[in-house]
Amino acid sequence: MWLAFYNREAVGDVLLLTRGSLDKVNVATVSKDNVTIICHKDTAEIMSVNLFGVGESLGLVGNGPIALNESQVEQVNNLVKVFDLTIQVDNSPKFVVGHVEQCVDHEDSDHLQITQTRVGEDEVLQIVCGAGNIAQGQQVIVAKPGAVMPSGAIIWDGELRGVASHGMICSTRELNLTEIEDKPGIWVLPQDFAAGTPLAEVVANLA
Repeated sequence: MWLAFYNREAVGDVLLLTRGSLDKVNVATVSKDNVTIICHKDTAEIMSVNLFGVGESLGLVGNGPIALNESQVEQVNNLVKVFDLTIQVDNSPKFVVGHVEQCVDHEDSDHLQITQTRVGEDEVLQIVCGAGNIAQGQQVIVAKPGAVMPSGAIIWDGELRGVASHGMICSTRELNLTEIEDKPGIWVLPQDFAAGTPLAEVVANLA
């Protein structure tokens, strides 16, 4: 899954594509024509791609994260084939309602909880959460892997104290939604929002 970013004013006419992060000490770059890849210097795994001077030809608009349509993805893949690379994007909502089906103590922490959180009819994510008010049975907002927070941080799969975590359970403060509620801890929603409901729909109903 690749994420796309475009901000002509801040960084110039560059389409930025990424599917993960790398420590600076492990970074290597290679350029061909107007394409630069950022990869792991030892494994050569490609984690990011920069495409220069493509804004007009791809019809790019927006400032920050953007959703590439099918035609744009096809054009991008024609450009990155010089690196034998295929870009696939997922434009499904990344901030959705989750139902906390299970919540247990983390064995190596006095404050972390390991949750099994349903984010759709057929999708349950294990998410480690440090909020004091997290509990089984709640409806919450989940930032799924690939979500871009208002701060600019990207949510990736990771680990907390050795336990895999696939997303983040959010507070209104982290979502810049304190006009709806401004309390410490995660945002606990009314029970009538179904798992998988996009955040935009929640906001529209509560605003």
